[in-house]
Amino acid sequence: MSSFKSLDLFGSGPHRFSLGPRGQLVTIDFFGGGSGGGSTAQGLIDAIITVRGRLVASTESALLTLRNAVFAQLQATPTPGTLIDNHAHSWTGMSFVRYAESGPTDRGRVWSIAYEATFQAL
Repeated sequence: MSSFKSLDLFGSGPHRFSLGPRGQLVTIDFFGGGSGGGSTAQGLIDAIITVRGRLVASTESALLTLRNAVFAQLQATPTPGTLIDNHAHSWTGMSFVRYAESGPTDRGRVWSIAYEATFQAL
């Protein structure tokens, strides 16, 4: 089971975790006031993990409850927590920084909506 700060935010439906690029942030010396030749490594870039999936509920109000639980974790000043994927891989110090829903709410036997959630080590 996946979780963020021990909360099952995305377990209502299918979801996948993907890791963003890792490595050095490299800037061209020209932009840092240098002569323009060469580049400088600025340090490691922040770890970024994206969760894509669907929130799924049996009623419209239950779907709204799931959405509100996700929205409650988006804060003006992100507080870091531990993010755990479906295979028990964990990342500490991750902050929930972005959430976007895509497409309309699907209505049928169940109510669902697609989303993308982004976590970043700040």
